[in-house]
Amino acid sequence: MFCDGVFAIAITLLVLEIKVPPEDSVHSVANVWHGVGRLWPSFFAFTLTFTIILISWIGHDNLLKLINKTSSQFQLANGFFMFTVVLMPFSTAFMAEYLNTPFAQPAIVFFCLNSLLHNVGWNLLHASIVKPHSLLKDQKAEELQKKARQGAKYGFIIYGALVILAWWLPYITIVLTVLTWVYWLYLSVGVRDARNK
Repeated sequence: MFCDGVFAIAITLLVLEIKVPPEDSVHSVANVWHGVGRLWPSFFAFTLTFTIILISWIGHDNLLKLINKTSSQFQLANGFFMFTVVLMPFSTAFMAEYLNTPFAQPAIVFFCLNSLLHNVGWNLLHASIVKPHSLLKDQKAEELQKKARQGAKYGFIIYGALVILAWWLPYITIVLTVLTWVYWLYLSVGVRDARNK
């Protein structure tokens, strides 16, 4: 499926941004370990974004299983959503490069903007599922989608607030972003379990 391919490519691009310390820059085993240790911002950013893409894939898969038809509005909304996923490797590389520097604020703000844009993609997807006509399978699917749509609406407020907070408190914002995605993971697993009952 095209969407699964987009998620897979985005995840692959993430790891390609982590560069091994070049051999000519090290002169001992300790230098190698020190060079790897200096990559912690890249590993942190990779892990965070991998988790975001994983949660998004789970949520997207859950959503697709609630519908049994499509529309041009849904296809366009889905395309925009995929665009926000493909943008993540760049915002991740940007944050990884500057996270441990005095210039972290713009990179963290950009990462949060990408999260907000991703949330806009979710909201467009949910809107396109119910308008101009419902694409949902049945009453149970409607109930699950309504809960997920409500979460996406709250997410817009949360990510908008995080973008603003990142201007003044970038590192606190990253911690809050991690906690937010842990919560979304909990919800996405809960929706999958509810759907399978």
